[in-house]
Amino acid sequence: MMPMELSRIRNFVIIAHVDHGKSTLADRFLELTRTVDKRIFQNQFLDQMDLERERGITIKMQPVRMAYRFPRTAHHTSQPGKGSPQPAMRDAPDLEYTLNLIDTPGHVDFSYEVSRSLAAVEGAILLVDVTQGIQAQTLANLHLAQQQGLCVIGAVNKIDLPHASESVAEIRAQLAKLVGQQEDDILLVSGKTGQGAEELLDAVIERIPPPDGNPAGIFRALVFDSIYDAYKGAIAFVRVIDGSLEKNATVRALAAGVQATAIEVGGFKPQLTPRARLEAGEIGYIATGLKNPDSIRVGDTITIVQSGAREDAIVALPGYREPQPVVFVSMYPTMADDIDTLSDALHKLRLNDASLHFTHERQEMLGQGFRIGCLGTLHLEIIKERLLREYGLEPILTAPSVKYEVVTKAGAVIEVFTPSDLPPTEQIQEIREPWVKGEIIAPARYVGALMGIIQAYRGIAGTVDTVSSQALLAHFEMPLADIIIDFYDAIKSATQGYASLSYDVARWQKGDVVKLDILVHGEKVDAFSRIVPRSKARAIGLATIERLKELLPREVFAVAVQAAIGSDIVARVTIPAMRKELGNFGKNGGDRTRKMKLWQNQKKGKKRAALLGTVDVPASVFFEVFKMTKNQ
Repeated sequence: MMPMELSRIRNFVIIAHVDHGKSTLADRFLELTRTVDKRIFQNQFLDQMDLERERGITIKMQPVRMAYRFPRTAHHTSQPGKGSPQPAMRDAPDLEYTLNLIDTPGHVDFSYEVSRSLAAVEGAILLVDVTQGIQAQTLANLHLAQQQGLCVIGAVNKIDLPHASESVAEIRAQLAKLVGQQEDDILLVSGKTGQGAEELLDAVIERIPPPDGNPAGIFRALVFDSIYDAYKGAIAFVRVIDGSLEKNATVRALAAGVQATAIEVGGFKPQLTPRARLEAGEIGYIATGLKNPDSIRVGDTITIVQSGAREDAIVALPGYREPQPVVFVSMYPTMADDIDTLSDALHKLRLNDASLHFTHERQEMLGQGFRIGCLGTLHLEIIKERLLREYGLEPILTAPSVKYEVVTKAGAVIEVFTPSDLPPTEQIQEIREPWVKGEIIAPARYVGALMGIIQAYRGIAGTVDTVSSQALLAHFEMPLADIIIDFYDAIKSATQGYASLSYDVARWQKGDVVKLDILVHGEKVDAFSRIVPRSKARAIGLATIERLKELLPREVFAVAVQAAIGSDIVARVTIPAMRKELGNFGKNGGDRTRKMKLWQNQKKGKKRAALLGTVDVPASVFFEVFKMTKNQ
């Protein structure tokens, strides 16, 4: 017999494509359950970061605990986990249920946030905007939920909009087919007005099964997120599987091998709210007091330390795959003295962004910095913005790049993140680059333009499927290096903003890529080197040296700036020498022959200086160059 406490818990997420109304619907849930005081309530309440509100997107998953009384006599009920509702007894007493909701991001760069939240719940609301229909990220998020074996509740949102009724039936039928349910099982809601929100909460209780677990067992909890607090140390966001935990108990993180005292436990309102204990099936937090941000790892298992108990007798919970960064940049502090501050900020930022990776690196020209790995260009932009807002740092970034694999003639496989990592050309057998499998959903009238863009970005167009009477789903494969720069902007522009994109890194493939070097006055400057497609090398090289011609300070001699592939020069510009002004010489007496003689002497001096002189390239020039060339 299932304990009553577990039977009255529902853990679920809201998943959708970006801007389909997840956070607005969550606002209505908070109002219905009276979770948040009206005095402090504001729109997009679960988007706690100012950056999220400004951009109108969810960046970080946000859990919240709600109390909801059910059933009401006007509605129906069924056995938990079943899809179709059954008539309810009208005299059934209301029971209070605990609903743990996790609001998730919708942008493709933050898919890992979604995957982590799905590991902590039993069900998901799949939300679709009636005006936009099923989008690429809708399909990607549904696939993630199905992989976890979650119960999926389909819902069509924004039905209050003008002319929405014309599309409701079609979108409802498409969504029903997608999730394998009847059309009547797809609910109609308006996150703005609250229409249908109560029925959707009822469906959560009716259809999503309660959590499994052993309330009397040894405490085990899965870490699905974490943050850092200056006073409480590392705080683990956990889904409790077995047992219970009280304040001041000694806990241990099995994978990290660290031990700590639970100085505080509690739930989310959505602010951290202390409670007496955490029990099986619940979602909550554990403040550990640990000052090392890396002590708590996402996917780790936290258990209680009991005297006399064998640690190897406790089975760790299955976590989920660690995120693999796909976009890399070099990050350097504006002032060299800020390197320790930047290091500390990155460690703390990684605590609540497990998909952020970084390692120390050093370049002769740029000094000490970090190589940053992230999930996409938007993710990178958010990292930089958070460093500025939360830590007052404004680091300088290089152009985004991807990881390559180099197969040497000796058979070794070397991972290459920067051009300086490349072995000598004579040792290279082949260079492999990551390829993605992607999907684009767009109106049918734009399919020709999309095919042209895919080919222009070295992509391979695949099959085209029909999603609805007006939209098509185009499959494609493409090098990741071409996607991360401006491919998304290109398809948005070609489709007047209607296209949506989703992709996953699928394989490694031999690439026709080369190392592009920049030579200033005959000397190679490693900081300017890039790995680029051979077909675009000359264009990228020419754009780089033209920009350098504008930025480099002029010398007393002419300076050649060249782009080269190996020993072959593919582009060249010349920065003219400074010309010594002779002032008013010759205006009031004397003749032109004396002035010409002085100019000839200058010319000879410049030739000697060119042979013996060197050119100092300021670090600031490097960053200015890549502000421009990153979009080439």
